[in-house]
Amino acid sequence: MEHRQKTTDHAAVRAWKMRVLVVEDDPRAAACLSELIRREGHEVEVACDGQAAVTAARAQSPDAVLLDLGLPGMDGWQVARLLQELPGPKRPLLVAVTGHGAEEDRRLSEEAGIDLHLTKPVDAEDLRRLMARFRSIISED
Repeated sequence: MEHRQKTTDHAAVRAWKMRVLVVEDDPRAAACLSELIRREGHEVEVACDGQAAVTAARAQSPDAVLLDLGLPGMDGWQVARLLQELPGPKRPLLVAVTGHGAEEDRRLSEEAGIDLHLTKPVDAEDLRRLMARFRSIISED
């Protein structure tokens, strides 16, 4: 998937509400990511494992999925592959938010169809810029 980058006004991003699915098995990390996203005015759903993520994505049709890779049972790469197979007009943007930052991990993310690979801890300002980028990309589709 090719992404075109545009400059986006912060106020315009706040005016457009995205549906974001946070997939994270650590409750504190999930709460922190969720709060940052909510502060930007977006809707957030949280799933704590891979199967719950796939179920939530089917029900909610999120615009973006922030996906931990080190999940119990089904790992984040498997989840990413399944999310790409969901029916619908467009698939969500997939962003790995993980402690797995080695080159091999990034290669596996690319092979699984993950659009962006971020290593924890994610800076709040970086997340705000990411939300602006999401809005820009989604609004072009």
